[in-house]
Amino acid sequence: MLQFSVKMSETSSTSISMIHRTSSEGQVPSPRHLSIMHPVVAKKISFYKSGDPQFGGVRVVVNPRSFKTFDALLDNLSRKVPLPFGVRNISTPRGRHSITRLEELEDGESYLCSHRRKVQPVDLDKARRRPRPWHSSRAISVQAHQAPPTAAAATAAPGMLRAPRKLLVFRNGDPKMRRVVVMNRRVTQSFQAFLQHLTEVMRFPVTKLYATDGRKVPSLQAVILSSGAVVAAGREPFKPGNYDIQKYLHSARLPGISHHVYAKGSARSESRKSGIWKVSIITSDLPNSGTSSQIYIILYGQHRSSAPIYLYGTDGSQFQDGHEDIFTIMVGNIGTLFKIRIGHTNSGSSPSWHCKEIQLWNMNSGKEFYIPVQRWLARDQEDGEICREFPVLNKGQPILPVTVYEVHVATGERWNAGTGASVYISIYGEKGDSGSRQLFRSKNSFSFLRGQTDTFSLEAVHLGDLYKIVIGHDGVGPGNGWFLDDVVIKDPVTNREYTFFCHRWLDQGEDDGKIARELHVMDNSIIFASQKLELNRKETWAAERWKFMKGNTLQFYNRLTGGFVRLHPDGTVDAVGEKTDKYGLFDVIFNRENICIFQSHEIRHLSLAIDNSNVTGMATGGACTELRVLYQHDRCALLESVLDPGHVVTVDHHGKIADESSAGYADLSKEFVVFVKGVFLNSAVVLLATSLCQALCLQPDGSCTGVGSQSEKSYWKVHKISSGICMFESVKNERMYLRIKDGQCDGTGTGDTDCHFKIKKNLENASISLESMKSPGLFVGLQPDGQAKPVIYTKNGNVFFYPQVIKFGRENPMGMSATPSQEEEKIHESKNQQETLPESEAKCSLLSSAAIVRYYVDVHTGQLKQAETESEVSLCLCGERGDSGLRLLDKSNMPVKFQRGQTDTFQVETVSLGKLQKVLLHCEASEESQYWYCEKVVVREPGTASESVFTCERWLPFMSQGTIHSEIELYLEEMQINHQPKIQEEENEGDWKVTIVTGDLENAGTTATVSLYVYGEATCSGPIILGSGKYQLFNPNSADIFKINLKDIGEIYKLRIGHDNGGKDPAWYLEEIRLENIDTCEVYRLAVDSWIAENENGGDLWKEVPMARTNKAPLPVVVYEIYMYTGRKPGAETEANVVINLIGTRGDSGNRRLHQSQNNTVKFRRGQVDIFSIEAVSLGKLKKVLISHDGTGPGNGWFLESIIVKSEEEDGSQEVLFPCNRWLDEYQDDGRTERELFAEHEVSL
Repeated sequence: MLQFSVKMSETSSTSISMIHRTSSEGQVPSPRHLSIMHPVVAKKISFYKSGDPQFGGVRVVVNPRSFKTFDALLDNLSRKVPLPFGVRNISTPRGRHSITRLEELEDGESYLCSHRRKVQPVDLDKARRRPRPWHSSRAISVQAHQAPPTAAAATAAPGMLRAPRKLLVFRNGDPKMRRVVVMNRRVTQSFQAFLQHLTEVMRFPVTKLYATDGRKVPSLQAVILSSGAVVAAGREPFKPGNYDIQKYLHSARLPGISHHVYAKGSARSESRKSGIWKVSIITSDLPNSGTSSQIYIILYGQHRSSAPIYLYGTDGSQFQDGHEDIFTIMVGNIGTLFKIRIGHTNSGSSPSWHCKEIQLWNMNSGKEFYIPVQRWLARDQEDGEICREFPVLNKGQPILPVTVYEVHVATGERWNAGTGASVYISIYGEKGDSGSRQLFRSKNSFSFLRGQTDTFSLEAVHLGDLYKIVIGHDGVGPGNGWFLDDVVIKDPVTNREYTFFCHRWLDQGEDDGKIARELHVMDNSIIFASQKLELNRKETWAAERWKFMKGNTLQFYNRLTGGFVRLHPDGTVDAVGEKTDKYGLFDVIFNRENICIFQSHEIRHLSLAIDNSNVTGMATGGACTELRVLYQHDRCALLESVLDPGHVVTVDHHGKIADESSAGYADLSKEFVVFVKGVFLNSAVVLLATSLCQALCLQPDGSCTGVGSQSEKSYWKVHKISSGICMFESVKNERMYLRIKDGQCDGTGTGDTDCHFKIKKNLENASISLESMKSPGLFVGLQPDGQAKPVIYTKNGNVFFYPQVIKFGRENPMGMSATPSQEEEKIHESKNQQETLPESEAKCSLLSSAAIVRYYVDVHTGQLKQAETESEVSLCLCGERGDSGLRLLDKSNMPVKFQRGQTDTFQVETVSLGKLQKVLLHCEASEESQYWYCEKVVVREPGTASESVFTCERWLPFMSQGTIHSEIELYLEEMQINHQPKIQEEENEGDWKVTIVTGDLENAGTTATVSLYVYGEATCSGPIILGSGKYQLFNPNSADIFKINLKDIGEIYKLRIGHDNGGKDPAWYLEEIRLENIDTCEVYRLAVDSWIAENENGGDLWKEVPMARTNKAPLPVVVYEIYMYTGRKPGAETEANVVINLIGTRGDSGNRRLHQSQNNTVKFRRGQVDIFSIEAVSLGKLKKVLISHDGTGPGNGWFLESIIVKSEEEDGSQEVLFPCNRWLDEYQDDGRTERELFAEHEVSL
């Protein structure tokens, strides 16, 4: 069933509403057209599995008959979507918004299912294609003779794991509890799927993974690139322990972690024996040189490296000042030792450590190695490193030097490209790897800011020729996503630079969702620069190509001359024209990719051409007139001859056409900034790009950000106020305007003067800046994270927006003729016809469409006391061909205008508007005594027998949500053709008219979304979404009218009405509900006279009202007392929101939140009894209850012992026991957080 919002008009006394479907993110758009629509019975929806692109999804038909409650849908999906604890959460595809009600689901859309609150986004395109399940990087072991990837290797699919890998998994804090897990394709379809597999293997809920040194492992890529062991944890933090994996490293126990290479003729037992080493470590005797952290060591041999080996003792007093600590370790056959790495986890109260020396003995060969260290391993000492590498001297072999690599990391220019997360890098060369190192001490004050290049020093034993890096971040902190441009590493030993190109997001919510990437070295720095430049050109062309669509009119601005390119009647060309010069306009009459013909807009037979290196005007259509547009990185274009490649339009500093050889290079310019005429015409739809791939976008919470995708969600409709002044309305969320108000810049404007912006055009880059007309000097600007805010104008780019026209508007703004200009007519024709009409025909067409019509407008002032006004009233007629502009209603047929009960007739002359659609009324009253009550507006067109009626029934100005509105839009209600009014739409069987009357108390209106359930003898219809108070519904002292269909539900016996407690002021005082059967004209008036609010009447957000039935009295309203018994088990209490639904022989109470305990300040404590009460129309004999909670808050699990429900009616009382004695906990029992409890017997308290 589609979800609906009901709205047709914005009256404070009476409003007729129409039903709209909600957007995919739950926002209810405000309607623009008058029609009464009917609920669609069913919604077809696709559900996918969180974090699992391999799951192909299931399609479910959702309607009131198949799923009466949201919980019923969850139960159904739990049988279809494989999740360990069933489906407990449904969210939008990006995981940003949870769905909690059936009415929030939208027909034809897709959603994600998960069993936890946290949702892993899924690329739905991939899920629908069902791609290969393994797309992760392979862990690569260091081998003695490993070379950079060969050409054959390079052509293989990058990052494909060739064989299943085994992983040793420890339980957090309990190293003795460990399991070996095979990382095959089935369990590694996603990180979430892998955690679910570990939950089953480890037999406790696994929600996080850590490396054995305590660093968080945030993704599947990080698992694959780990040392071969991880620590599995629940919600608790990392617990240090002796996670010793050495005895599990051998191929017999844990193959796949490393490549084991044994010498010829040696048995495996010999290789084991050869891997026993004795390690002596002496801590310096400097003050505070000891450490509380965990120390680890890694040995690198010619065959392979060991995993991190944690050095633990038995008394816990290792690595103290001046102490020597000796350990015996087993690493297997690593080959000839050539370097070691030693480090610590930077944990404990005093992690800093100063190491004096290290000695190693090979217990089998007898070889001894001495390493003088004398270095700090501390964040606050020396270079801040907490791990260090040292070469080992072997007789007859050269010692490798310790090298300080210079690592340059370039963050991209996109908005929100920077990150606050911790960034790590591993460098791989022919002589091993650097291990994972955190890049934390940049030469800049702050690291990884947008558009910034950070330089870090990384000390390691020389790695030889580098061939790849692995770089990523831990995903911690808000805005942790990162757009990485490239990494350049300088080797001071060989004086070589290695370039690793990325230009991608490392962000779980962008691109492919990866936060770590494996980057291979570019072969040549020149090739890298060329590839980077070419990529930038492609992105720039993709952003600018819309300008060169056939039919557009362009101007070419040159920054050197400060003028526009002109084509004179004699064929000469220069670049010194003014912006308004008629010879500086060019029409695109031919377009093929980036090849165009630019015809003079003024001199139709001439086009811009390059003939034998000369730039001139030539007859349109010749080969010389075809020019290729070549975009540069700064959004400037070169115009190159297609016939003679290499020759481009070039001007000197005087603006004259010149050859490159005619002057010095600095005196010539080939680059032009391209402008399109008619971008901000009225009703145009534009995209305000903030970068080559991003745009200004309205967020669901009303804020604006510059990191939106260049899609429909970022489209803005232009409302032209006057020359150079516009408003911008979100296309996706109608009636939400861009505005600057109270130091904030957002998209919650209502179309008042806060939303008026002056468009400042920047000639240097074809961008615009938006200056507030209400607050001059303040511009719409962007913060580094992309959030919009008011700023002072600067040229640093944060106020620059690059408009792209999605749909061209009409020439004139409100108040002028709505006839399209010749330019717009030309554009329209060029897009719909292969050939342009002759100019004379076009003029005839324009004249025929510009007929002047005189409309007679009858304005009816209401009969209410003080309805009259002396204020000025203006009106604008809007039709299918445009609008009349705002006209002052000055000359009435009555001597005194706008008197109580009077009808004033006015005449409005304008170009024919076609079928009228709406009327805009404006009344600016200086004081409340001059407020005006308008009943309706009737518009008549001479020569026709029809009248267009626009009902108002509202005071102007009017107050809504704390804001005074002087304007109101009235939508077409009725058509009169010499007979009584009749509703345009044909009535259907079962149609009812519902009138909701909001009380006249102060703050009686609501901002929440109101829903209605109607119960009949046959079935229940609901929820029926009536609409949201955010869209001018349910205002104080108003009556809102809706049309619903209740066919086949039987005789109605009760209604339930309530709201979602949403918006700023959700509290609502409901006075009355009226139901009218349109077929029989029967009217039922149901008095409510009650607050529906969280802080009133026990916090119940629903109200049930009985209806009288044929020959039957209405059912009574019963108060049900509910006794909730929380168990005495440890952790039995909960802070979650608990919801109950009582079900009896006469229906159900609906889901009611148990908000306020009558006997306890804090509810649902261990061993506690809480008493609640709810009101409902008599449910008859109680049969069962549905009890659940939403899992929010710390310690949300709950052990419920039982429920007792008491009630009293005229025919007797009942006390019913519903035993439970089970957990409602995601991590206990069967993992369910809702229970269906059946009545056992009646009891006595």
